[in-house]
Amino acid sequence: MGIDVTGLWFNPNIHPYTEYKSRLNALKKLEILWDLSVEYIDYYGLKEYLRNVVGNEDNRCEYCYSIRLEETAKRAREINADAFTTSLMVSPYQKFDMIIDIGRVMQERYSVEFFVEDFRKGFNDGRRMSRELGLYRQKYCGCIYSEMERYGRHTTHR
Repeated sequence: MGIDVTGLWFNPNIHPYTEYKSRLNALKKLEILWDLSVEYIDYYGLKEYLRNVVGNEDNRCEYCYSIRLEETAKRAREINADAFTTSLMVSPYQKFDMIIDIGRVMQERYSVEFFVEDFRKGFNDGRRMSRELGLYRQKYCGCIYSEMERYGRHTTHR
């Protein structure tokens, strides 16, 4: 008895569009290499993302996790999945406890179990495997604010 996995691409937070496309293309490459089942909601939702976080930047991660986990839970219910989870739980840079809390809210809302496991232990193996496969590796979380934090650390105000 195994586990059937269906992936879902839904990342309306990623900026700029070239980053969005690089990540999307990396997943499509991995889908072929590993014969994965992936569904795509190919929607670049920067305008809506910004409308919902501008002026509330300190809570941007909560908004981002919520919209993505809600879409995942909805889709899991539509396909009668036993559970759903998120690749966000692999990264040591994400807010792990917040992801779990939001996942459990979506579990209740959509009556599909939120599968919780600390996948962070596999983070370095995942990085190594992605290098070996020649996959694009992201350099920041994805949103315009995390891009600013990643690349703007060395700038000074004049």
